[in-house]
Amino acid sequence: MSSSAKIVLRKKPNVIGLYPLAIRITKNRRSTFKNIGHYIDIEDWDGKNLEVKRSHSNAEGLNNLLSSKLSEVRKGLIKLQTEGKDASARQIKAEIYKPTSSLTFFDYADEHLQALEAEEKINRHSADSAWIGFIVKYCKTRQLTFQEIDDRFLRKFKTFLKGPSELSETSAMNVMILIRLLFNRAIKDKAINKELYPFGIGKFKIKFPETEKIGLNQQEIKKLQKIDNLSDIEKHSLNVWLYSFYFAGMRVSDVLFTRWSQIYDGRMHYRMGKNSKLLSLKIPDKVAEILAEYVFEKSSDDDFIFPEMRKADLNNAKDIYNKIKTATKKLNDNLKSIMKKAGINKKVTMHIARHTFGNIAGDSIHPLMLQKLYRHSNLKTTINYQGNFIHKEADDALNRVLNF
Repeated sequence: MSSSAKIVLRKKPNVIGLYPLAIRITKNRRSTFKNIGHYIDIEDWDGKNLEVKRSHSNAEGLNNLLSSKLSEVRKGLIKLQTEGKDASARQIKAEIYKPTSSLTFFDYADEHLQALEAEEKINRHSADSAWIGFIVKYCKTRQLTFQEIDDRFLRKFKTFLKGPSELSETSAMNVMILIRLLFNRAIKDKAINKELYPFGIGKFKIKFPETEKIGLNQQEIKKLQKIDNLSDIEKHSLNVWLYSFYFAGMRVSDVLFTRWSQIYDGRMHYRMGKNSKLLSLKIPDKVAEILAEYVFEKSSDDDFIFPEMRKADLNNAKDIYNKIKTATKKLNDNLKSIMKKAGINKKVTMHIARHTFGNIAGDSIHPLMLQKLYRHSNLKTTINYQGNFIHKEADDALNRVLNF
């Protein structure tokens, strides 16, 4: 049976109620669809003549585009018939929209990992290597082309990640972000046709679940400041955690890399490891008390304040990564026993120091100042983050309704 192609308006609307224009390719009564990338109101579609009605503000432009796309597909069908190729509708679609380069998905994945290693981004390299490993496990081959990765592939792959692989929704979305990154690079290099892009409106959506951010409150911080039944290693771990908290939730890697030379004129000056931002903060009295406990170990201004990185090979990115990872695990393990002794029934890790600062700050500090303290590049990031800890207005509204 011969194959055919026609323009259709698909019947599943997007989130704002518009319907996608698509090309339907049919072979042996089986069809597959290729979205054009444009959406219209159902009232603007002429189902008899298979075109956009003049009532649409851009009817002429859209109809010209539809005609061009349909012509492109029909030429592809004629070429396949001339070559005597017998294929299913899905195979015909893949053939027509085949890549313009022989580079595969895993070629780009390997290049990505090599670049991360060359740039000594070991933490990112470790995570992305793991995500690529899941893709290999799912495909059972490294011969994966970009045109094979469509919306259906991504939905089935997500099921694999959350089912047999037992990944969380957040981790599954991180894998999808990596796939999207490699797609964008391939399109930029013109290695594949942008029509193959499987993400966006009407296609696969990357959406992270809301996560609950819980920090300690003022009373719990006071408990930690007064606790005295700790071992030496527990006392040290608490010092590192409080140091992070007192500096607005400084990241553990930046804490462990703090040198005495960065402390002068009553301030702490440092360049943030994540985005290289420079920051200068006044040293709070409570931080000065912590520093006094370590100054006797100082042999030069170039020394690290805390001991974890003193034996690290600073010319070896992998050794630095491993030292930070090991130190963070030990600190978090010690924090568990510290919270138990303090009678605090919350899961506390080094990262919770950041949530704790946000929780106590609430809505009492202007977002622009919080953006500076958090070292965020975007104010929207700060507002979204701080929204996890601002509950007063909602609480007051609830009380006003129930106060009768």
